[in-house]
Amino acid sequence: MCGVAAVVVLFATACGGDSKDADGAASGPTVAATRPGAGGASGFPVKVADCAGVETTFAEAPRKVVTSNASSLEMLFWLGAGDRVIGTGFPPGKGTMPAQFSAQAGKVRVLGDMVIPKEQLLGSGADLYIDTFADMGGMGAMGAGPSPKEFAAAGIKHIHLKSTACASKRQGPQQDLAAVEADIRELGAVTGTSARAEELVAGMEQTLGTVRAALAGVPQDRRPTYFFFDFDAGTKQPIAVCGKQVANAVITQAGARNVFADCAGDFKPVSWEDVVAKNPDWIQLGVRNKGSAEDNAKAFDEAERFLRTFDATKGLNAVRDGKFVRIGSESTTIAGVRNADTVRRIASTIHPGLVQPAPAAG
Repeated sequence: MCGVAAVVVLFATACGGDSKDADGAASGPTVAATRPGAGGASGFPVKVADCAGVETTFAEAPRKVVTSNASSLEMLFWLGAGDRVIGTGFPPGKGTMPAQFSAQAGKVRVLGDMVIPKEQLLGSGADLYIDTFADMGGMGAMGAGPSPKEFAAAGIKHIHLKSTACASKRQGPQQDLAAVEADIRELGAVTGTSARAEELVAGMEQTLGTVRAALAGVPQDRRPTYFFFDFDAGTKQPIAVCGKQVANAVITQAGARNVFADCAGDFKPVSWEDVVAKNPDWIQLGVRNKGSAEDNAKAFDEAERFLRTFDATKGLNAVRDGKFVRIGSESTTIAGVRNADTVRRIASTIHPGLVQPAPAAG
């Protein structure tokens, strides 16, 4: 795991800033959500296991939900359960939500600009807290989160997005989006929106299948090397996305090789010397959404300018050849429905003769 500051910075990306792995091994956390129809006519009861295998049972769908950040908040909007959200932490910044959810997201009560304070969460009146993080105690100065007993006393069930919260405990890397799809299905089961969850996953798989088919003839060792550059996390010391992070799955499915796929955990501070030694073929300018196309373009320009003028990076292959991917951080490092679209966007940039961009809406 990376340090506290790096974790906060990278998860703050969401606020404005696995069927099986590719080798066939189900190495991710086990998802224990029952399928609709496994219980009563409505699909309940539903059982969900956390990263350690501890189960939470839902006799019915929750009515008052608090989300830890914009990742789970957006998932609920896609599932059609956004009207049950009564509060969130790490609120989405301007322009970070899909346009169809922007107005609704703006009305959600902000319980914490970053991690929700413990007392605020326990007193929120929620019956479910959806957590993108693994352990509030790991957030240092922000304090430890509620204990299981405190959650129970407040009448709040606590579940996690396992593609992110359990990432560092995986036995192997995330090389596909199966863990993200499992989170979507799990939230669908818990909220009674499984039919919609299946539609969303089917749409993601259709997009991913198009990319996989187009790249089927490209051997793994001929796929370009790739560095995700989180410009907003700071330039003094870059933060790498490691193999267990969702971004590694996005990069891999897009037909590239993450140059830091072998580092431990999900995020890790590295040195510019490390980046230079990897000498990537492509660099993603992973800036945060600034709220408008004009401001985003300026941010991408600034990130590119840094790499072109910084002594340590101006001689890199990707910089010298102008091979920059201008796709923001949110849909790359944060689990969600839009990860599949990001796969196609990256693939159409780095494999332009093989993968076509998605057709324009309308």
